[in-house]
Amino acid sequence: MQTDKKISILGCGWLGLPLAKMLLQKGYLVKGSTTSPSKLDILSSAGIQPYLIHLAGEPTNKLADFLQTDLLIISFPPKIRAGKGEDYVQQINFLVESIQEASLKNILFISSTSIYPDTNSTVTELTIPAASLTAQYLVQAEKALQRTSIPTTILRFSGLIGYDRHPGRFFAGKENLPNPLGPVNLIHLDDCLQIINVIIEQQKWDEVYNACADTHPQRQEFYTAATAALGLPPPHFADPNLNDTFKIINSEKLKKELYYRFIYPDPMFFKEVLLNT
Repeated sequence: MQTDKKISILGCGWLGLPLAKMLLQKGYLVKGSTTSPSKLDILSSAGIQPYLIHLAGEPTNKLADFLQTDLLIISFPPKIRAGKGEDYVQQINFLVESIQEASLKNILFISSTSIYPDTNSTVTELTIPAASLTAQYLVQAEKALQRTSIPTTILRFSGLIGYDRHPGRFFAGKENLPNPLGPVNLIHLDDCLQIINVIIEQQKWDEVYNACADTHPQRQEFYTAATAALGLPPPHFADPNLNDTFKIINSEKLKKELYYRFIYPDPMFFKEVLLNT
Protein backbone atom coordinates (compact mmCIF):
# COMPACT_ATOMS: atom_id res chain seq x y z
CA MET A 1 0.00 0.00 0.00
CA GLN A 2 1.14 3.53 -0.73
CA THR A 3 1.60 5.24 2.63
CA ASP A 4 1.02 8.63 1.00
CA LYS A 5 -2.56 7.73 0.08
CA LYS A 6 -4.85 10.19 1.86
CA ILE A 7 -8.36 9.61 3.15
CA SER A 8 -10.59 12.33 4.62
CA ILE A 9 -13.44 11.25 6.89
CA LEU A 10 -16.18 13.84 7.26
CA GLY A 11 -17.73 12.99 10.60
CA CYS A 12 -15.52 11.14 13.10
CA GLY A 13 -18.31 9.95 15.35
CA TRP A 14 -19.41 6.48 16.43
CA LEU A 15 -18.54 4.98 13.05
CA GLY A 16 -16.06 7.49 11.67
CA LEU A 17 -13.59 7.46 14.58
CA PRO A 18 -12.95 3.68 14.68
CA LEU A 19 -12.86 3.75 10.88
CA ALA A 20 -10.15 6.39 10.97
CA LYS A 21 -8.13 4.37 13.47
CA MET A 22 -8.43 1.23 11.34
CA LEU A 23 -7.28 3.06 8.21
CA LEU A 24 -4.33 4.54 10.08
CA GLN A 25 -3.25 1.04 11.04
CA LYS A 26 -3.34 0.10 7.36
CA GLY A 27 -0.90 2.86 6.49
CA TYR A 28 -3.19 5.58 5.20
CA LEU A 29 -2.81 9.25 6.06
CA VAL A 30 -6.15 10.18 7.59
CA LYS A 31 -7.81 13.54 7.98
CA GLY A 32 -10.85 13.59 10.25
CA SER A 33 -13.51 16.19 10.95
CA THR A 34 -15.67 16.96 13.95
CA THR A 35 -18.14 19.70 14.82
CA SER A 36 -17.04 19.69 18.47
CA PRO A 37 -13.88 21.62 19.47
CA SER A 38 -13.44 19.32 22.47
CA LYS A 39 -12.92 16.33 20.15
CA LEU A 40 -10.02 17.85 18.22
CA ASP A 41 -7.52 16.61 20.81
CA ILE A 42 -9.06 13.10 20.65
CA LEU A 43 -8.47 13.00 16.90
CA SER A 44 -4.98 14.41 17.16
CA SER A 45 -3.91 12.01 19.92
CA ALA A 46 -5.04 9.09 17.72
CA GLY A 47 -2.79 10.25 14.89
CA ILE A 48 -5.66 11.72 12.84
CA GLN A 49 -5.19 15.17 11.30
CA PRO A 50 -8.04 17.08 13.00
CA TYR A 51 -10.41 19.56 11.36
CA LEU A 52 -13.30 21.52 12.86
CA ILE A 53 -15.89 21.60 10.06
CA HIS A 54 -19.59 22.52 10.19
CA LEU A 55 -20.33 22.83 6.43
CA ALA A 56 -21.91 26.21 6.99
CA GLY A 57 -19.83 29.20 6.07
CA GLU A 58 -16.54 27.33 6.46
CA PRO A 59 -13.37 29.29 5.81
CA THR A 60 -12.62 28.32 2.23
CA ASN A 61 -9.01 27.39 2.91
CA LYS A 62 -9.90 25.02 5.78
CA LEU A 63 -12.41 22.97 3.80
CA ALA A 64 -10.26 23.10 0.68
CA ASP A 65 -7.35 21.64 2.62
CA PHE A 66 -9.57 18.90 4.08
CA LEU A 67 -10.69 17.99 0.57
CA GLN A 68 -7.14 17.68 -0.73
CA THR A 69 -7.36 13.90 -0.51
CA ASP A 70 -7.65 10.73 -2.55
CA LEU A 71 -10.87 9.49 -0.97
CA LEU A 72 -13.59 11.41 0.87
CA ILE A 73 -15.76 9.33 3.22
CA ILE A 74 -18.94 11.13 4.32
CA SER A 75 -20.15 9.69 7.61
CA PHE A 76 -22.66 11.88 9.36
CA PRO A 77 -26.43 11.26 9.46
CA PRO A 78 -29.32 13.69 9.00
CA LYS A 79 -30.74 14.74 12.38
CA ILE A 80 -34.37 14.18 11.44
CA ARG A 81 -35.69 13.92 15.00
CA ALA A 82 -34.06 17.24 15.83
CA GLY A 83 -35.82 18.81 12.86
CA LYS A 84 -32.59 19.38 10.95
CA GLY A 85 -33.22 17.30 7.86
CA GLU A 86 -33.30 20.34 5.58
CA ASP A 87 -30.05 21.55 7.14
CA TYR A 88 -28.52 18.20 6.20
CA VAL A 89 -29.42 18.61 2.54
CA GLN A 90 -28.04 22.16 2.57
CA GLN A 91 -24.81 20.88 4.12
CA ILE A 92 -24.42 18.22 1.43
CA ASN A 93 -25.13 20.78 -1.31
CA PHE A 94 -22.54 23.12 0.22
CA LEU A 95 -20.08 20.23 0.28
CA VAL A 96 -20.81 19.36 -3.36
CA GLU A 97 -19.98 22.92 -4.42
CA SER A 98 -16.64 22.65 -2.63
CA ILE A 99 -15.95 19.18 -4.04
CA GLN A 100 -16.20 20.48 -7.59
CA GLU A 101 -13.07 22.55 -6.99
CA ALA A 102 -11.14 19.79 -5.19
CA SER A 103 -8.78 17.21 -6.62
CA LEU A 104 -10.10 14.15 -4.80
CA LYS A 105 -10.50 10.92 -6.73
CA ASN A 106 -13.40 9.06 -5.10
CA ILE A 107 -16.28 9.50 -2.66
CA LEU A 108 -17.84 6.97 -0.29
CA PHE A 109 -21.17 8.14 1.15
CA ILE A 110 -22.52 6.36 4.22
CA SER A 111 -26.28 6.27 3.77
CA SER A 112 -29.02 4.20 5.42
CA THR A 113 -31.49 1.46 4.55
CA SER A 114 -34.15 3.68 6.14
CA ILE A 115 -34.36 5.03 2.59
CA TYR A 116 -36.60 2.06 1.72
CA PRO A 117 -40.35 1.76 2.38
CA ASP A 118 -41.94 -1.03 4.40
CA THR A 119 -42.98 -3.33 1.57
CA ASN A 120 -43.78 -6.41 3.71
CA SER A 121 -41.15 -8.13 1.58
CA THR A 122 -37.45 -8.11 0.73
CA VAL A 123 -35.96 -4.88 -0.62
CA THR A 124 -32.87 -4.49 -2.80
CA GLU A 125 -30.84 -1.59 -4.17
CA LEU A 126 -33.41 -1.34 -6.99
CA THR A 127 -36.37 -0.77 -4.64
CA ILE A 128 -37.93 2.68 -5.05
CA PRO A 129 -37.21 4.85 -1.97
CA ALA A 130 -39.94 5.67 0.53
CA ALA A 131 -41.89 8.93 0.54
CA SER A 132 -40.95 9.70 4.16
CA LEU A 133 -38.95 12.81 5.01
CA THR A 134 -35.99 10.73 6.18
CA ALA A 135 -35.89 8.84 2.90
CA GLN A 136 -36.26 11.93 0.77
CA TYR A 137 -33.47 13.79 2.56
CA LEU A 138 -31.19 10.81 1.96
CA VAL A 139 -32.28 10.58 -1.67
CA GLN A 140 -31.45 14.24 -2.22
CA ALA A 141 -28.04 13.81 -0.59
CA GLU A 142 -27.21 10.68 -2.58
CA LYS A 143 -28.25 12.20 -5.90
CA ALA A 144 -26.35 15.42 -5.25
CA LEU A 145 -23.14 13.47 -4.73
CA GLN A 146 -23.76 11.15 -7.67
CA ARG A 147 -24.16 14.17 -9.96
CA THR A 148 -20.57 15.23 -9.35
CA SER A 149 -17.90 14.14 -11.79
CA ILE A 150 -16.21 12.10 -9.05
CA PRO A 151 -16.87 8.32 -8.89
CA THR A 152 -19.14 7.89 -5.86
CA THR A 153 -20.24 4.75 -4.05
CA ILE A 154 -23.31 4.77 -1.82
CA LEU A 155 -23.20 2.37 1.13
CA ARG A 156 -26.56 1.92 2.87
CA PHE A 157 -26.15 0.49 6.36
CA SER A 158 -28.97 -1.00 8.39
CA GLY A 159 -29.33 -0.36 12.14
CA LEU A 160 -25.85 0.14 13.59
CA ILE A 161 -24.98 -1.70 16.77
CA GLY A 162 -21.87 -2.96 18.50
CA TYR A 163 -19.65 -2.35 21.51
CA ASP A 164 -21.12 0.56 23.53
CA ARG A 165 -24.26 0.59 21.36
CA HIS A 166 -25.94 -2.49 22.81
CA PRO A 167 -29.42 -3.30 21.46
CA GLY A 168 -30.55 -4.45 24.91
CA ARG A 169 -30.52 -0.85 26.11
CA PHE A 170 -32.84 0.39 23.39
CA PHE A 171 -36.09 -1.11 24.62
CA ALA A 172 -35.41 -2.37 28.17
CA GLY A 173 -38.56 -2.25 30.28
CA LYS A 174 -40.62 -0.45 27.66
CA GLU A 175 -44.30 -1.25 27.29
CA ASN A 176 -46.69 -1.85 24.44
CA LEU A 177 -44.06 -1.86 21.72
CA PRO A 178 -45.49 -2.36 18.24
CA ASN A 179 -44.73 -4.92 15.56
CA PRO A 180 -43.55 -7.87 17.68
CA LEU A 181 -43.23 -10.19 14.68
CA GLY A 182 -41.43 -7.71 12.44
CA PRO A 183 -37.91 -8.71 11.34
CA VAL A 184 -34.91 -6.70 12.54
CA ASN A 185 -32.39 -5.27 10.08
CA LEU A 186 -29.09 -4.72 11.91
CA ILE A 187 -25.35 -4.68 11.27
CA HIS A 188 -22.42 -4.88 13.65
CA LEU A 189 -19.77 -2.15 13.70
CA ASP A 190 -17.02 -4.66 12.90
CA ASP A 191 -18.80 -5.59 9.68
CA CYS A 192 -19.27 -1.92 8.79
CA LEU A 193 -15.54 -1.30 9.10
CA GLN A 194 -14.54 -4.36 7.11
CA ILE A 195 -17.02 -3.66 4.31
CA ILE A 196 -15.62 -0.15 3.92
CA ASN A 197 -12.11 -1.59 3.90
CA VAL A 198 -13.04 -4.07 1.16
CA ILE A 199 -14.64 -1.36 -0.98
CA ILE A 200 -11.46 0.69 -0.74
CA GLU A 201 -9.15 -2.23 -1.43
CA GLN A 202 -11.20 -3.47 -4.39
CA GLN A 203 -11.83 0.06 -5.69
CA LYS A 204 -15.58 -0.46 -6.06
CA TRP A 205 -16.76 2.97 -7.19
CA ASP A 206 -19.97 4.22 -8.78
CA GLU A 207 -21.93 1.50 -6.97
CA VAL A 208 -24.82 1.30 -4.50
CA TYR A 209 -24.71 -1.38 -1.82
CA ASN A 210 -27.01 -2.47 1.00
CA ALA A 211 -25.24 -3.77 4.10
CA CYS A 212 -27.24 -5.76 6.65
CA ALA A 213 -26.69 -8.97 8.62
CA ASP A 214 -27.89 -12.11 6.84
CA THR A 215 -30.61 -13.17 9.27
CA HIS A 216 -33.59 -11.22 10.53
CA PRO A 217 -35.03 -12.49 13.84
CA GLN A 218 -38.37 -11.14 15.02
CA ARG A 219 -38.30 -7.95 17.08
CA GLN A 220 -39.86 -9.56 20.16
CA GLU A 221 -37.46 -12.49 20.09
CA PHE A 222 -34.37 -10.37 19.49
CA TYR A 223 -34.94 -7.53 21.96
CA THR A 224 -36.12 -9.87 24.70
CA ALA A 225 -32.90 -11.87 24.32
CA ALA A 226 -30.80 -8.69 24.13
CA THR A 227 -32.18 -7.26 27.39
CA ALA A 228 -31.77 -10.62 29.12
CA ALA A 229 -28.10 -10.66 28.07
CA LEU A 230 -27.57 -7.46 30.07
CA GLY A 231 -29.78 -8.45 32.99
CA LEU A 232 -32.22 -5.64 32.17
CA PRO A 233 -36.04 -5.73 32.40
CA PRO A 234 -37.52 -7.24 29.23
CA PRO A 235 -39.60 -5.14 26.87
CA HIS A 236 -43.29 -5.88 26.49
CA PHE A 237 -44.83 -5.94 23.05
CA ALA A 238 -48.36 -5.30 21.88
CA ASP A 239 -50.27 -8.06 20.17
CA PRO A 240 -49.56 -8.48 16.47
CA ASN A 241 -51.65 -6.15 14.35
CA LEU A 242 -52.81 -6.56 10.76
CA ASN A 243 -51.46 -3.07 10.11
CA ASP A 244 -47.92 -3.98 11.18
CA THR A 245 -45.48 -3.47 8.32
CA PHE A 246 -41.88 -4.46 7.72
CA LYS A 247 -39.05 -4.83 5.26
CA ILE A 248 -36.16 -7.26 4.94
CA ILE A 249 -32.91 -5.77 3.69
CA ASN A 250 -31.17 -7.84 1.04
CA SER A 251 -27.36 -7.57 0.87
CA GLU A 252 -26.75 -10.17 -1.81
CA LYS A 253 -25.27 -7.65 -4.26
CA LEU A 254 -22.60 -6.65 -1.76
CA LYS A 255 -21.81 -10.26 -0.85
CA LYS A 256 -21.58 -11.32 -4.49
CA GLU A 257 -19.60 -8.40 -5.93
CA LEU A 258 -17.23 -7.94 -2.97
CA TYR A 259 -16.98 -11.64 -2.11
CA TYR A 260 -17.89 -10.56 1.41
CA ARG A 261 -18.98 -12.82 4.24
CA PHE A 262 -20.33 -11.21 7.37
CA ILE A 263 -18.34 -11.49 10.57
CA TYR A 264 -21.62 -11.48 12.50
CA PRO A 265 -24.31 -12.77 10.13
CA ASP A 266 -26.89 -13.46 12.86
CA PRO A 267 -28.02 -10.65 15.21
CA MET A 268 -29.04 -13.25 17.81
CA PHE A 269 -25.32 -13.69 18.47
CA PHE A 270 -24.51 -9.98 18.67
CA LYS A 271 -25.39 -9.98 22.37
CA GLU A 272 -22.56 -12.37 23.33
CA VAL A 273 -20.07 -10.27 21.40
CA LEU A 274 -21.26 -7.07 23.03
CA LEU A 275 -21.18 -8.50 26.54
CA ASN A 276 -17.50 -9.31 26.14
CA THR A 277 -16.43 -5.85 25.01
